[in-house]
Amino acid sequence: MVKKSFALTLLAVFALAGCKAPPPPVNDDTLVTSVVNNVKLVHRYAVVAPKEFEPLNQTWRALYSASVMTTPDYGGKVVRYLESGKPFEVLGKVENNWLAIAEDAEGPMIGYVPLKAGVESSRYEATIRSDRPRPRKTKQVCVAVGGTSKACRTNNTATWILD
Repeated sequence: MVKKSFALTLLAVFALAGCKAPPPPVNDDTLVTSVVNNVKLVHRYAVVAPKEFEPLNQTWRALYSASVMTTPDYGGKVVRYLESGKPFEVLGKVENNWLAIAEDAEGPMIGYVPLKAGVESSRYEATIRSDRPRPRKTKQVCVAVGGTSKACRTNNTATWILD
């Protein structure tokens, strides 16, 4: 009797030893891998894989505090925000003229930003300088007022000054 119960116990142990534990449940933070245009992309489950992908692998800097989205359009959810002037890694260009980005070159894709949200790091300073508003020159309107005298006013005021 002892031999039979021992044999059944061993049989149950060996049968259950071959079973695998169920995989952990998938949530938004689970890392998944997608292959797009023969390029392997690692990203969170919440971030939708792009349909098109053109690798860039460059460091860019943010021109403003852009929203990082889960899809390459404004229909997705906001994952986080870029900090204006801070660098980020552009993994590639995707559909709708959006960029797939990462925090560092070897890290997973964190989401998508519009193409105009940043510029290559080497062009950042020149882009910021060229984007600053330039002071307008005020144009004076002058009218002769008898002899050598004249009355002048600037375009932004209605006040005439006699010379």
